[in-house]
Formats: sequence, C-alpha cells, structure tokens
Amino acid sequence: MKRIKSLLVVVAGLVMGLAATAVQARTLDEIKADGKIIIATEGAYPPFNYFQGSKLTGFEVELAEAMAKKMGLAVEWKALSFDALLAGLRQDRWDMVIASFGITADRSKAVTFTSPDYCSGGVIVSKDPNIRTADSLVGKTVAVQTGSTYMENVKKIPGVKDVKNFPQDTDARSALINGRVDAWVSDRFVVKNVMATSPNSGLKTGGYLFVERIASAVKKGNMPLAAAIDKALADVMADGTYKAISEKYMKEDIRCK
Repeated sequence: MKRIKSLLVVVAGLVMGLAATAVQARTLDEIKADGKIIIATEGAYPPFNYFQGSKLTGFEVELAEAMAKKMGLAVEWKALSFDALLAGLRQDRWDMVIASFGITADRSKAVTFTSPDYCSGGVIVSKDPNIRTADSLVGKTVAVQTGSTYMENVKKIPGVKDVKNFPQDTDARSALINGRVDAWVSDRFVVKNVMATSPNSGLKTGGYLFVERIASAVKKGNMPLAAAIDKALADVMADGTYKAISEKYMKEDIRCK
C-alpha cells in the first residue's frame, strides 16, 4: 500500500510539473522578437481561404498577410479542419485564427475575438425554388458544416426534419447537388462565389437565415496581440488595401457598415 501511495505521489508531482511548464500563448513582444506570427486557417473554404495547387490563398489569407505586414511580421500558415482551429488556439499551437468564425457568445467565452473582418450571414440554397425561408425548411433535410454557426442556427428551426453536418462546407454543398439533402446553408459570399463559378448547377438562392459579424481570434485574454491586430486591420481598411482585396475576391467591399 505504501508503495502505491508513493507511486501516486510521484505521478501527481510529474503532472503538476508538466502543468507548470505548459506552453503559454506567445506575447506580442515574443512574436515581434521572432519576426513571424503563426496563423491557422482551414484552407477549404473558397473564396475566403483555399488552396490553388499547393498555394494557400483567398480573401482572408491575403488580408491576414497584409495585416501582418503592417505589424512588421512574416506569416507562418497552418491549415487544418475547421472544428480543430479554436481548440488549437486554446492549446497555444498558433497565435491567431482567421477562418470566417462568426462572433458568438459561446465562442467569446473560449477565445478573444478581434474587430470584425467582414459582415455576412447564412443563406439558404436549394434546387427547389420554393425553399427560400426558415419556414420552408420545415420537414426538410439541411446540409451544413460541422461546428459552424450555420449548423447552430438551422438546429434552432422548429420542424426541420434532419440536419446533416459535414467536415467541410464543400461537402455540404455536394450533398445538395447530389440530391442527398433538400437545402444547404452557408455564407452569403461563399454562395455568391458558387453561383458565379457554377451557373449551371441548378442551385437557387433563398434569403438570409441570420446575419453575423466575422472576426479573427487570439488566445483568450491576449489583449495586446488583439489590439495590434485591430490596429493593423484599421490601417489596411484606411489605406485602400482592404477594399482592393475584397473587390478582388468578392467584387464588392464586404466590411461591416
């Protein structure tokens, strides 16, 4: 029994030691000293963040790189699944996330959001022109991306038959195109891009299901870094850089009015 107790003491000590030496979120000064900021995104959400061959690009990618330049920093990119991004931020695996995260009360408890990058909302898409509003989703099966605000909001609609969630938004769209669901809910600008690039898809756009503000995020409480990102965002909005990037990918200025 004494040996067991001793072993438990040793194990407890090791756990406490590991906790004490756990990696903490990098401060703004540490990031500046390193000369680069580590930013995570999904890389599968056109036109915001996606790969062209091996090159990561998109509205959010170019915007983040422009903001980093204002901060005098290079960018080291990490690309991985959407539902792992905020968890990795909380575990200090990167300094910042930019991946079209809508600002919500629950997310704000876990991370610190910066000023909004843009404003948008969830749009209903279907092959059936009669499916255009929340009421028309009653009795229907709807595709959404896992962990998204689209999933949260569709689940709130009384009478929806089923909510099918997919790891990537493009998978949710494919489910609609292939007739596996009745509707797909996604970002207004994602839908606009799909309609422009695939005019013969047979998809019909309905109305807004909800509107939201979208922002990048840093570790909860890392206020100096959040403030530096806010300043950089304000600078690129003021000097015309934001407008140029936005019009390149969206054909309009999508900042919050």
